[in-house]
Amino acid sequence: MSQPAVPDRSDVIAMLATFGDRDADAVAEGIGSLELTWLITKVEERYDVTLDLSDEAMHQMSTVSGAVTVLHDVLAGSGHG
Repeated sequence: MSQPAVPDRSDVIAMLATFGDRDADAVAEGIGSLELTWLITKVEERYDVTLDLSDEAMHQMSTVSGAVTVLHDVLAGSGHG
């Protein structure tokens, strides 16, 4: 089964859940700095990309919804969408 072109909300939550080995239900909307670093690493590994994110994009990724939006924009723009 191939990976989706860009991560959706459930994908982002699932990747965040692996930080601290927790259930997806335990993932809060807000994303802390360590969680964000973890998420970026997971996305880079999963999609075989290197993300070069602006400070504005990083700030927007402080929530799950924001992360989904930024990742969609960045990955779709790099030919993954």
